[in-house]
Amino acid sequence: MTQERLWFGIITGSTRDVRVNLQVAEWVKTFADARGVEATFEIVDIKETGLGRFNEAIPPLMTDQNYENKAQKAWSEQIDQLDGFIFVTPEYNKNFPSALKDHLDYLGKEWHHKAAGIVSYGSTLGIAASLALRTTVSNLKIATVEPQGAFSLFNDFENMTTFKPMAVHEPRFGEMIDDVVAWSTALKTVRH
Repeated sequence: MTQERLWFGIITGSTRDVRVNLQVAEWVKTFADARGVEATFEIVDIKETGLGRFNEAIPPLMTDQNYENKAQKAWSEQIDQLDGFIFVTPEYNKNFPSALKDHLDYLGKEWHHKAAGIVSYGSTLGIAASLALRTTVSNLKIATVEPQGAFSLFNDFENMTTFKPMAVHEPRFGEMIDDVVAWSTALKTVRH
């Protein structure tokens, strides 16, 4: 019996016009694809969802997931079909961006019992953002793997605008990809 191929979303964390977030997400996808694991990785750009600030009358966990908002329904379907995630987040004021928080809040059960890796970047490697994100997604029943990626705006970006990661990060990223695939494989048995 062959195992069904797992499907992962590399979720961007910023919607700013001047963001470098998409460059980092594209690098993560290229790195993950080259890893040779039995999984499919796709970029899920929150800037393209059509969702704005979270302003729903009832939290998603308290509804039957029959979303009336078309953008929210499409977001629900996209996240629901994924087996796991890699969140790519910048650090803003020692936290992750509000746009990412809004996108997390728009859904409920679609996130449950899945694994995630976190990739952060900032002047201090985005560590505070990754810790805040780790706490937030744990409330959505997302299990985050320990190896995480962390990039420096000063060492991994040219003029803080063009992403050029140092090769020293690659072993850690390899561990993260392997763990998120392994944990997602295990958690899929809980969901089905």
